[in-house]
Amino acid sequence: MSAAPTEELVSQWESEQARLRLQVVDEDMEDWQRNPDFSGLERVAGVDVSFIKGDDVNACAQLVVLSYPDLELLYEESQMVTLTAPYIAGFLAFRETPFLLEALRRLEENRPALVPQVVFVDGNGLFHYREFGLACHLGVLSGLPCVGVAKNLLQVEGVYKSEEHQSQIAALQRGGDSFPLTAASGKVLGKALRSSDKSSKPVYVSVGHKISLDSAVRLTHACCRYRVPEPIRQADCRSREYLRTHFPAADTRITE
Repeated sequence: MSAAPTEELVSQWESEQARLRLQVVDEDMEDWQRNPDFSGLERVAGVDVSFIKGDDVNACAQLVVLSYPDLELLYEESQMVTLTAPYIAGFLAFRETPFLLEALRRLEENRPALVPQVVFVDGNGLFHYREFGLACHLGVLSGLPCVGVAKNLLQVEGVYKSEEHQSQIAALQRGGDSFPLTAASGKVLGKALRSSDKSSKPVYVSVGHKISLDSAVRLTHACCRYRVPEPIRQADCRSREYLRTHFPAADTRITE
């Protein structure tokens, strides 16, 4: 394939991201978000897409809904999907969002009482090349509050794995400690969070939609039994298990 169609597609996707970026709300919109203990929050969701190793087209789109604060499973759906959009760095949402939206819409249609009050996304929100990652994309199109939680640092806008960054990580003493991810412009795009006393490796939290960064960080920590918040961890585990069950000869892996 020539480079021209890809360049045209990237230009189209950049325009779409810029248009949707204007709709992102990065402040608390719900009463429960303003409560110190998140009183009123009852349902938290996690979404994830897992692939069979060596196959970047066929994947399992996973949605889980957990109770809060107990983090017990209320709902799960595993759906095999065929991803038609190409993978281009910075545009993951165009591959995965349509299938995650479909899962949320099926839930709303079939079990409306279990529609989540917030969705955790395995990926970035405002902490992104154009401040519009997967968590923002899903949030704006679904209308639901979304939080982006990435396991690896996206090196963007002057934030990179420098000695200073590593020393800031080392200074995180206990679960709940965090430091801001500040762009070269001075804008805070997210926070590095030590999510558990048991793990010194942080996760990277950013606003997806309809929540403030401080609330997103507090809620992420509140949902962590281990390093990765339970809604994302459960979605990851259950999608992998689905693939292992239905494709027993294949290895599975997770996308970032």
